[in-house]
Amino acid sequence: MLNAKRSTVMKNRLFGSRMERMPGIAFVIMGWMFAVRDRIKDPSRLLDRFSIARGQCVVDYGCGTGSYLKRASELVGSEGRVYAADVHEMAIHAVEKRIRKQHLENVTGIIVRDGRCPLETNTADVIYALDMFHMVRDSDAFLNELYRISVRSALLYIDNGHQSRKEARSKITASGVWEITEENDRFMTCRPVISE
Repeated sequence: MLNAKRSTVMKNRLFGSRMERMPGIAFVIMGWMFAVRDRIKDPSRLLDRFSIARGQCVVDYGCGTGSYLKRASELVGSEGRVYAADVHEMAIHAVEKRIRKQHLENVTGIIVRDGRCPLETNTADVIYALDMFHMVRDSDAFLNELYRISVRSALLYIDNGHQSRKEARSKITASGVWEITEENDRFMTCRPVISE
């Protein structure tokens, strides 16, 4: 019990708990950890469980170092577009490096400032927000911003991050703009609530 508590405290200090933007050193450590993880098991295959189709506009919200971008790029094809959005400048730098190295011509890195994503309203067909929801300080503002950039038929795939499913589900429901339509052990699928 004590070790689990210490582990949680250390994780929160390094990677944040509702702090919106992790410190630079934590981002570097996370990048190393993800590089090792990606060599052992490709996390991007998770995207094959999402309804991503050719020609769609997809947003990787909280993209971090961009582990999912190559697969997202392949799924939308040359006629689609992938936006890698993050609040951390180091994330966008890592993404731009990955775009050049992997020749991801349909991927663009974008910085989120003051909770505002620079995408136009009604742009995204699919948004996925993975392993980051626990860091969001104002979940209502965050979920409303995702709603703003989504087309009304959009799908949002979001996981718990480092919080309980009950807590994540409660935040989504309380926002009033997303409806959870499906859940599994890995993520929740949400659709925008359409106002009359």
